[in-house]
Amino acid sequence: MEEATPSWGVEPVPDRLRVLSGLDSTLLWGNLSVSLLVIVIGALLVPALSLRDALLAIVVGAIAGNVLLGIAALIGADARVPGMVLLRAPLGRSGSYLPTGLNVAQNIGWSTFELIIIATAAGALSERLFHWQGKWLWTLAFGALSWALGMLGPIGFVRRYLRKFASWALLFSMAYLTYWAISKSHLHAFWARPGKGGFPSFGQAVDLVIGSVVSWTPLAADYTRFSRSRRGAALGAGFGYFVPTVWCIGLGILIVLARGVSDAQALPAAVAAAGGVAFAALVAITVDESEKAFADIYSTAVSLQNFVPRLSQRLLITLVSAVATGLALALDLGNYQNFLYLLGSFFVPLFGVLVADWLSERAHYTAENVFNDTEWRFGALAAWLVGFGLYQWLSPVGPAWWTRLVAHTHPESVSFTASLPSFAAAFALTLLFKSVTNVARRRRTALA
Repeated sequence: MEEATPSWGVEPVPDRLRVLSGLDSTLLWGNLSVSLLVIVIGALLVPALSLRDALLAIVVGAIAGNVLLGIAALIGADARVPGMVLLRAPLGRSGSYLPTGLNVAQNIGWSTFELIIIATAAGALSERLFHWQGKWLWTLAFGALSWALGMLGPIGFVRRYLRKFASWALLFSMAYLTYWAISKSHLHAFWARPGKGGFPSFGQAVDLVIGSVVSWTPLAADYTRFSRSRRGAALGAGFGYFVPTVWCIGLGILIVLARGVSDAQALPAAVAAAGGVAFAALVAITVDESEKAFADIYSTAVSLQNFVPRLSQRLLITLVSAVATGLALALDLGNYQNFLYLLGSFFVPLFGVLVADWLSERAHYTAENVFNDTEWRFGALAAWLVGFGLYQWLSPVGPAWWTRLVAHTHPESVSFTASLPSFAAAFALTLLFKSVTNVARRRRTALA
């Protein structure tokens, strides 16, 4: 059987290609969850929060986010189609185009961020060894590597890359970074130190963690459609992503408290300066970072096929890789905090719509649910819009012009998470609209 399956498009994956085990899914999502960008999320939580509150926010956000990710993985394994094609079921074919456009934008953004941080890490190593950063060269090199991994497809990526090499390198790099942080940590003093208050609040910290996890839910089905079972896909994604998320963000808190490093672009140079084993650990995590760029590039191509299903996936992977590499050469990383929040405000309520619609179909999507003649399902679209509006009302996020526009609606006394209320609102409204639609359909059938 051919393991490199990059060209399987929008049609349901056949049984012969449903080969990824629960262990494969755990390896995949465990590797995707570890990133220098995720580690530095911890720097956004302190010193506003105490160490105790920050860790609690991480655990709460990770549990909520990974439950959603596990469900997304399960639905993908059930329907056997890519994530954006899956949204045709609740939203209609044309209705799925708006979230598809948003997902393409977020994936290109993430691909660019990942390539920037990879080139920064490789540049820190190069500066230490050769006194020459060469970030542009490393950007091109890792852009090419990400393209090559994308051409392998999910099955080849897991079996040829993760199983044989990348997972071991990941464990080594994370173990050393943990030692590097703890060796300078005064844990008792850190635990006793109170938070300074301000931004983020506890609820906003929970939203930040949820946003970092939920950004993967639109992509989950792109990979779990190749899973052997729904259970293996759900547990592999939910548990495989949960443990490293808590580890990474908690490690980020220790790094900022003990080492004073709060910038994703400054972290590689700080690690490289330690020399010795730290050097090898940074090499390992730099190579591992390319996995995230692969996932974003591959999923961008698959998402674009929801618009143009007949266009070659190999061609799309090549084009997306070129665009992300070009943007990484032209842009700086900057502050991606609001990017994470904005993703959450879009995709958390959207996922509420999907879960409610899937449950209303008795927790099983057939090809007829996904591929039908319905262009728009306005009830589900309205539920998504209400959920997005509720999120923005509770916690205005996004570009400065947008937050200035909507900030006056924000209830100042609210400090809890905006993610869970927005999910609940979209979920409940979708069930309501679906129930009304089904009653109306039965009445029409009875009168016919």
